[in-house]
Amino acid sequence: MNLKRKVEIAVISDIHLGTYGCHAKQLLAYLNSIEPKKLILNGDIVDIWQFKKRYFPKSHLSVIKKIMNFAAHGTEVVYITGNHDEMLRKFADTEIGNISIVNKLVLNLGGKKAWFFHGDVFDISIQNAKWLAKLGGHGYDILILLNRFVNWCLEKMGRERYSLSKKIKNSVKSALKYIHNFEQVATDLAIENGYDYVICGHIHQPKMLVKENKNGKTTYLNSGDWVENFTALEYQFKRWKIYNYSKDKLSVSFTNENIKGMDTKDLIAAITIVEKPKKQTHKKK
Repeated sequence: MNLKRKVEIAVISDIHLGTYGCHAKQLLAYLNSIEPKKLILNGDIVDIWQFKKRYFPKSHLSVIKKIMNFAAHGTEVVYITGNHDEMLRKFADTEIGNISIVNKLVLNLGGKKAWFFHGDVFDISIQNAKWLAKLGGHGYDILILLNRFVNWCLEKMGRERYSLSKKIKNSVKSALKYIHNFEQVATDLAIENGYDYVICGHIHQPKMLVKENKNGKTTYLNSGDWVENFTALEYQFKRWKIYNYSKDKLSVSFTNENIKGMDTKDLIAAITIVEKPKKQTHKKK
């Protein structure tokens, strides 16, 4: 039996369920390995922009089922809207059981103020980051499919996986400038408003750093994504850390926990009918 790690807060973002780029099985393995008190979904969870393609494999459904089961078993789930799931913004401040939908979130963590939001608000009509706005577009999907073939070949040769999209973005000066500007604007605003932590997603760049200016300092955190980096943020014992799936060899049983033996109809039913914890009955002696 696999022991699950207890985590006070887990933050994931930019999953892009419903696209070829989403690595749902790896994410499911991670979710099956933890017991979070609070799970924060920091935007672009379901890629509604690309939902018309009708591509939604069993593993993608299993991720949704797992999140809903977390809520059914006491985990507080907060869904922060992003740009790829922006249609959910009309439901902001809605609560259903342990699940809430918000546009931003502020928490008090050990006497420190933490500001959570996706980050697309920094894009001026997405004009300064067109490569990011087209994340789920045809060109990106073709690149992802090509990358899958390349990685299949690399794995057959016993070599490490390689991210073409990550390599391209890291070599394009305009992309690097955008990422730097994004981090600068986020941290300046956080300092101005007295936040000790600012936690974002959106740019698919996992990071944790302390930024300082003449008005003060803040800790910037980005949860990365489950398209290229397979990363999350975890808060436990008053400390933040970046979780990296690629550096954590989770067992296959974690991945298969919610998929094995279930067909697509079962999974759809599980999403609409959330499982509730079974009450224990004690027999009289």
